[in-house]
This record gives sequence, structure tokens and C-alpha cells, in this order.
Amino acid sequence: MQQEHVEEHNLYHWRTLFAFIVPSLIGIFLFMTPIPLGEVFTIPIAVLAKQVQLLVANHITAIVTGVICFTAISGLLVKIFKPAFITRIGFLNHLFAVSYVWVVTRLVGMVFVVMTFFKIGPAAVYSDSTGHLVLHDLMPVLFSVFILAGLLLPLLLNFGLLELVGTLLTKVMRPLFGVPGRSAVNCVASWLGDGSVGILMTAKQYEEKFFTAKEAAIIGTTFSAVSITFSLVVIGQVKLEHLFAPFYLTVCLAGIVAALIVPRLPPLSWKKHQYIDGTVPDGDNEALPEGKTLFKHGLHVALTKAYNAKGFKGTLDEGLKNAFDMVFAVLPVVMAVGTFALLVAEYTPVFQILGTPFIPFLELLQIPEAEKAAQTIVVGFADMFIPSILAANSIESDVTRFIIAAMSVTQLIYMSEVGALLLGSKIPVNILELFVIFLLRTLITLPVIALMAHWLV
Repeated sequence: MQQEHVEEHNLYHWRTLFAFIVPSLIGIFLFMTPIPLGEVFTIPIAVLAKQVQLLVANHITAIVTGVICFTAISGLLVKIFKPAFITRIGFLNHLFAVSYVWVVTRLVGMVFVVMTFFKIGPAAVYSDSTGHLVLHDLMPVLFSVFILAGLLLPLLLNFGLLELVGTLLTKVMRPLFGVPGRSAVNCVASWLGDGSVGILMTAKQYEEKFFTAKEAAIIGTTFSAVSITFSLVVIGQVKLEHLFAPFYLTVCLAGIVAALIVPRLPPLSWKKHQYIDGTVPDGDNEALPEGKTLFKHGLHVALTKAYNAKGFKGTLDEGLKNAFDMVFAVLPVVMAVGTFALLVAEYTPVFQILGTPFIPFLELLQIPEAEKAAQTIVVGFADMFIPSILAANSIESDVTRFIIAAMSVTQLIYMSEVGALLLGSKIPVNILELFVIFLLRTLITLPVIALMAHWLV
């Protein structure tokens, strides 16, 4: 009894309260607070990332090229020679001692990035719509986001904020979507900031056994929402900026419908409810202790996390490891998978053929120019922006352009960023499963979007 009293006393000591409140408030401000930037809203972490990008703008593609080459060559050498100084140090072993699949993927990424940076080999690889798009448009953004998000994510993850939010939202998130309440923070960070931030948060929490394989797969493919900022870019591309409010309302509604249905269907419903190490969670780990209110229990759990948190040095150390992990592990995968997907989209009829079966579905939904629209549907799997580019250039109907823009945002899985990030993480999804989830999201969200478009546009 005395021990419990001492524990409670320590938890509500000003130092523990300070450790909970201050880092959490800084994390909320950086990752979840909308601030005006010109005519759009964004979040501080995105502004800081943009500044980092501008700071090294002249050298960023060279840095990214160097990082990808170093990672690929190091991974190959470690796989062949297994040097003791790497295998002894857990973090280096985690970074470079990867499976043959990832060694090959990193080597493919290196080949693509060298060809694109130096403009050598087939022009198809480094054209504006393939390798150039990934290296010069996407990589600088990801590099700067990874550095800052990696360093600063511990403010959101390590000091009790997720525990408090998770406890308060369990009664909403668990019955509706089958995921813990804490996943709501990932969704908000994606929604206000960037989908990549949400995936990185999910992957980190999966590795630390906060999410099971099934929960991590659901959150990564369902709640890593496209940011408000990028949604503005997409609706602007199809020249319908004046319809942004109804457009974003449509995106949110379709996203909620997909989040309710897709996790209950294979392949997500088949995922195992176990942690990364194979252990099974305690069925009552979210149960409310007897005699405690929801808020009081949430605060107790949050303060316990803050009380046990690492100090400044430990947090900085973890942040640096996060940043290195993201930059070295994920960038080569994004370069390899993103470039390959764009090559398939640009130079083969694969996505056009895959889109043909959607024509009757689009005609049933009374979508004008159904044949042209069908060609844009599956191409969104390669890159979220391509459908809007195609629609802007080839489709006259405002209704159809509105539908394509909204659909490209709610499909969520695109290989030039989100898909590649998921494949590069420890979250247990493969490329075939991602394509099935992409198709399910398309089939489920299209009727919702078409209904809203006919009503609003």
C-alpha cells in the first residue's frame, strides 16, 4: 500500500507533470497545430522541413544520391562479409544487416539514383515523369521531413501524450475501426502534416510493441491520411480550387467509409493479432481499472510513461537513431519502388489495361467521360499526383475531374511515397496486399465520391 502511495506521489510530482506537459505541448505544436503560410495552412514541422530543404537546396540531390549508394554498398558488404564491428552494435546491425530482398531493392535504388543524378543510361529512367520526379521532387521533401521528424518524434511518442489520447479515444477507435485510441494521433499528424509522418509514427510504435501486426497494417494503410496542404495542390491541379471545401468534405466522408469497411476485409482482416516479436497482447490491456474514470486512468498511464521517460540525452540519442533509420533504410526503397512504378505507368499499358474493367462501374455511377476516367483510376497506385495531371490535360467535365481528384486522395496507397514507405518499414504488408487494399479503397470510395460530386459540383 505504501509503495502505491509513493508511486502516486512521484507521478504527480511537479517534475513528472513538467516532463509530461512540456514535451507533449511542443510535440502538439510542431506536428499537429495548423498555422497559416501564405494562402494555405500547414504545420510547423513542415515549415521547418522546408527551411532545411532550402538550406541544402544546392546539394540535397547529391546528398541523397550519396546516402542511397552508401546504404546499398554497405548492405551488400555486410551481407557478404558479416563484419563483427557491425553485428556487435545493435543499431548498425539493424541498419545494414538486412535480408537479400532488401539488399537487392537497395541496389536497384542505387542504380536508378546514379542513372538519374548523372543522366546516364536509358532516358526513360531519368525522364521528368519517372526518376527525375522521384529524385528531384520527392526525395528533397522526404529527406528534410525524415531528419526533423526523426529527431522530434520522441516529443510525441515518449512523454505520455499518446497514452492519454489513446485511453480517452479507445471507446471510439476500437469498436469502429479495430485499432487502439492512440492511433488517432497518427491520423491527425498525417492529416495536418504529411502521410509519411503518420507512417513513420506507426512503424516506430509497431517496433516498440504498442501496435500488433494487424493494428499496424490497418493504421498504416487506412489512417496515414493525405495532408490538407497536398489536397489543395491536387484540387488546384484539376483547376477546381473554388470547390476546395466540398472537395475536402467529400474526401473526409469517403475516407471514414473506407476506414469502417476495408479493415474488416482481407487482406487486413487476415493479419495476425500479435506483436513484432510474436507475442500475443493481453486481451485486457485497454480495460479500465475498477474505480477509475476514463480521464483519471488515462492521466495515470500518461504520467507513468513520463516518469519513466529517458532524459534529454536519451531522447536526443533516440531521435538521432530515428533520423538515421529513416534516411538510410527508407530512401533507397522509395527510389527503387517509386521509379519502377512510374516507369510502368509511363511506358507500358499495364495501368490502362487494369483500368478497363472500371468503365462499366463508372458508367453505372453516371460519371461523364467514363473511358478516359477509367485510365486514371489504377495509375494512382504508381503516384497520387498522376491521375490529376492526366485529368487536367484530357477531361472536360468538372464533375469527372472532381471525382478523379478526390479518388486519388482517398486511394491513399501510392508507390512513389506511401507504398514505398510501408514496404521499407517493418509493418507487415507486401506489394500484392497493398495493391488489393488500393483496389478495395477505390471500389468503396468511388460511389461515395460520385454521389457527392453529382450533388455538389
